[in-house]
Amino acid sequence: MTTIASTAAATSARSASRPIRPARILLYGALSLGLLATLAPFAWMFLGSVKPTGEIVANPSVWLPRSPTLGNFEQLLSKQNFGVYFFNSTLVAVTCVAGNLLFSSMAGYAFAKLEFAGKRLLFGLVLTMLIIPGVTTFVPLFVLVSNMGLSNSYLGLILPFLVTPLGVFLMRQFIQDIPDSLVEAARLDGAGETGIFLRVIVPLCRPPLATLAILTFLAQWNNFLWPLVIAQTEDHYTLPVALALFSVGANGTNYGLLLAGAVTVVTPIVLLFLALQKQFIQGIANTGMK
Repeated sequence: MTTIASTAAATSARSASRPIRPARILLYGALSLGLLATLAPFAWMFLGSVKPTGEIVANPSVWLPRSPTLGNFEQLLSKQNFGVYFFNSTLVAVTCVAGNLLFSSMAGYAFAKLEFAGKRLLFGLVLTMLIIPGVTTFVPLFVLVSNMGLSNSYLGLILPFLVTPLGVFLMRQFIQDIPDSLVEAARLDGAGETGIFLRVIVPLCRPPLATLAILTFLAQWNNFLWPLVIAQTEDHYTLPVALALFSVGANGTNYGLLLAGAVTVVTPIVLLFLALQKQFIQGIANTGMK
């Protein structure tokens, strides 16, 4: 114990006496500036949400509210259909997350551990979809969904995003690193492919599943263009669409209401990330997505 303590003390003394290199100081300074630049808009949003409209549009503007108020949130919550918009966003995001966790992990397992005809061709198509901008398939997807009679429906909002190429690629990359010996041992014990997937693969995939859940929830919770086109009546609007519509009044944009709505939209994403951040970081590192 004395040896360990003396070694630790010597290491601490060397670290304390080691000069800090100018390059490291510049690096920390650049990272600090980048952090401030990233957090500044969010700080302005949160502070602006508790400001009266006059303080938000004042020139020169001030960061800290002089007369803090929750009136913007009261006005937001008093909207007649706010609960419906929040429910719609939650339903779409949670259902898409569940679908991606199930179908993307199943497809990832098939591409990683099973052999079947056309495997390389199908995975090549998945990779191709990753590099094709989503806007190029927007119109064909809209026509297809409309011809199926799914316009202005929850199914039309959800169905196109129940599985994504990114989710399949993410799960395949992680499952491929799982030792084949575990799968073979389960097969020797008489387990079928479903049992292997549920009892062996899924328990080992918590980090990529958490990563996929966060990415999918973020994409669908913030999705604006697709719900704007598919939802044709207010009872199917999601929060981003609703905020864009009722934040504009007869006297111009209601910035206080808009900022309060933005805080409402951002809060669930922040809470989800805080809950799954450890698994998210591990999943990103293990799947090689640097």
